[in-house]
Amino acid sequence: MNMQSLRPAWLDGYSRSTFSSDLVAGATVAVMLVPQAMAYAMLAGLPPIVGLYASVVPVLVYALLGSSRQLAVGPVAMVSLLTATGVGALAASGTPEYLAAAIMLALLVGLLQMAMGVFRLGYLVNFLSHPVLSGFTSAAALIIGLSQLKHVLGVPIPRSHHVHTILLEAGRRLPEAHGVTVTVAVLSMATLFAVKRFGKRIPGPLLVVVASMLAVLGLGLGQKGLALVGEVPSGLPAPSLPSWDSGVALDLFPIALTIALVAFMESISVAKVFANKHSYRLSPNRELVGLGAANVASALFGGYAVTGGFSRSAVNDQAGGKTPVASMITAVGVAVALLFLTPLFAYLPNAVLASIILVAVVGLVDVKEVRHLWHTDRVDLALLVITFVATLWLGIEQGILVGVGASMLVFVAQRTRPHFAVLGRLPGTTIWRNLANFPEAEATPGVLALRFDAAFYFGNVTFLEDTLERLESEMTEPLRAVVLDAASINALDSSAAHALSGLAGRYQQRDVRLMLANAKGPVREVLHRTGLDEELGAENLPLTVFEAHARLDGAAVRQALTSP
Repeated sequence: MNMQSLRPAWLDGYSRSTFSSDLVAGATVAVMLVPQAMAYAMLAGLPPIVGLYASVVPVLVYALLGSSRQLAVGPVAMVSLLTATGVGALAASGTPEYLAAAIMLALLVGLLQMAMGVFRLGYLVNFLSHPVLSGFTSAAALIIGLSQLKHVLGVPIPRSHHVHTILLEAGRRLPEAHGVTVTVAVLSMATLFAVKRFGKRIPGPLLVVVASMLAVLGLGLGQKGLALVGEVPSGLPAPSLPSWDSGVALDLFPIALTIALVAFMESISVAKVFANKHSYRLSPNRELVGLGAANVASALFGGYAVTGGFSRSAVNDQAGGKTPVASMITAVGVAVALLFLTPLFAYLPNAVLASIILVAVVGLVDVKEVRHLWHTDRVDLALLVITFVATLWLGIEQGILVGVGASMLVFVAQRTRPHFAVLGRLPGTTIWRNLANFPEAEATPGVLALRFDAAFYFGNVTFLEDTLERLESEMTEPLRAVVLDAASINALDSSAAHALSGLAGRYQQRDVRLMLANAKGPVREVLHRTGLDEELGAENLPLTVFEAHARLDGAAVRQALTSP
């Protein structure tokens, strides 16, 4: 093996100035990641320290194996919510069983992603269409936000993935809200929104974390009923093999597959933005391997599932991150926090971590996409709305399954009832166009020219036959020929070939000629293998629609071309 081929392209020309940029970016992201990682771990129903464990070795592993230079990997809101959904069905939050299941889930996600990368299965994410992902993400953002109400209000609200249940319970407990907790949460959110709006270079999460801890120490807010994170163990995590239970793994597999796909979709979407901006190529399958290895590393070092996040990646890029060295520096920064700063986290209010989550997920509600689809594609808008409502009403796992199922139904429906066009000749030309779009085009009397815009297979055979029958019934002249423009037919299966044979036979009995024009190479190969080319005859396989009409009535066509 050529060792030079393993050398990352970003190492070429790496300089002291590049390292300086990476150092600033890496340190900036570390400052942002420490409070976020703790907050997202809390969202996942895990101790805050688990979020920090997921932000050291996994970040290093992705930096070494991934193909993006700016992607910042670590805990994110969506994966945290999915973790809580899957693990919460098996164990109670805060128990050793819950933590063990969350770590096993990270291992499963990692193994699935690595397998997908090795076997080049990145195309599987195509089943998560953008409207489905947008509807799912928007609904999940609302569920994430509402799940933090108990920390914002300072009252116990049972965990649920159904919005209406959370809202009803929160409304019932609203009179019991803890004033100090609500004040801290509101001030934290106001500060975060203000920093986001007016001071993008200021690390908002760190600002509210430090300010709240100083307030707790100076004003004794812990003695006034404000819930705090409490003692956080210091030190780096030691590697250990996750406990394995085949029954639990089987129960976790559906959510592991969901996380593997959703996390990769989120990550690759973000990575593409920065790859295009900085003009380098991404490898989707290498991304899968890098993310998978990061998740396996997270499981081995006591963390939970991770992926690339947009906000931290954007900060990494804005702060000057040029290469994966920035992520390596981020990991070192989090490690320093684990070694020396964890005693301070005991004074961190849960309400502040909840505020960080709430502000982070506001941007996940994709109102802009709804507006865009309203003007461009109502079918995709329907898919978005169906997924959104199903996720809110039925739950996280069921919502994304409904969305994928709906998109598959639309996919099947569009291919069983594809677009077609009745063709007419543009005056004075040899060009045939859709009569619906070109009113000046002229149909040839007694000839039905039809363009079929899809692969011709068993699923749309009946649709073509019904369409031909309906169009013939609308003709004013007796049918004498059918010209199928096959320019848009990329494939022909045996069922379709059999249907064409039957159609040709029925037309022949009525003295109607069936011609197949513009057939591509793959279609002609099927015609030849099935013997349908001989059955139709070479004279009925013209290269163009014009040639078909010329063979039907050459004198009339030539006269039409010369007429004004």
